[in-house]
Amino acid sequence: VFEVDSVEQFAKANFPTDRVYGPTDEATLRLVTCGGRYDIRRQSYVDNIVVFATMIDFRPSPAPRR
Repeated sequence: VFEVDSVEQFAKANFPTDRVYGPTDEATLRLVTCGGRYDIRRQSYVDNIVVFATMIDFRPSPAPRR
């Protein structure tokens, strides 16, 4: 189970690669998607939206049924 710590928007030109993809001291999750203004000429969004989350609980999966 993960809890969202923050949702942040970054210009693609200033994307914090180390912060998003670098190592962490605890179990974390990063969700990355496009956002911001849509650049019609590049056919791409100019920003990325990043959801930062931290694991707050672990629940093992039930054994598969046979």
